[in-house]
Amino acid sequence: MVNLCLHCGSRQVERDRIEHCPTPPRTDTWVPIPHHRLLAQVEQTLTGAGLSVVNQAHALSSDRMRYFALLEVVNGQGSQDYNLILGLRNSHDKKFPAALVVGSAVMVCDNLSFSGEIRIARKHTRFIERDLPQLVGTAIGRLGEVRRLQDQRIATYKQTELADVQAHDLVVRAMDARVVPVRQVPDVLSEWRHPRHHEFAEAGRTAWRLFNAFTEVIKGRALELLPRRTQALHGLMDIACGVQPVAN
Repeated sequence: MVNLCLHCGSRQVERDRIEHCPTPPRTDTWVPIPHHRLLAQVEQTLTGAGLSVVNQAHALSSDRMRYFALLEVVNGQGSQDYNLILGLRNSHDKKFPAALVVGSAVMVCDNLSFSGEIRIARKHTRFIERDLPQLVGTAIGRLGEVRRLQDQRIATYKQTELADVQAHDLVVRAMDARVVPVRQVPDVLSEWRHPRHHEFAEAGRTAWRLFNAFTEVIKGRALELLPRRTQALHGLMDIACGVQPVAN
């Protein structure tokens, strides 16, 4: 089981605290979804799809207007070294729509990465309450295919060997793509050359080793930035490994 930690400039809270968050009044064109209702709908839909939440973490912004959650999900067929992770977010300040982010967590090091985002709604429209069960159901229904593609992607990373010159080029490209700031480039290179987790060292100089060098360095940073950063990282690694783009 992965140790789920939320680092997003928000405070981590127990699940029951979510139910006590006030929801702003609706307007004619904007209908905010209560944080706890969104969470409950996702959990109910996961159960109906035969998926189990085995670990979870929740956080709120200081004003409780923004909600973030990580749900570790299994269906009895997971990989031995990583699990499926759902990132759930919601806002009451119109900063972003309700959304699910699909990713993985590597069990040996608790590294998180997100490969794609499934938006539940582009914005909180006046029909979102009526449509919420169908929207969430459609999103959860895509998880099986997303997980299959993710398994293929990671398997390719593990099989793709990289020379130092290729790895160094990818590090520079990742810096240009704002996956990591320039000050963290030495840390990524250090993890690539001398991984702190022996499992990555034993696997050889592969794309999987480099990918985890990045995620080891950027974990603990702002969670709200992690999906964009790791999606960009996946894009770079996919090109390097010849992985076909995954449709979100």
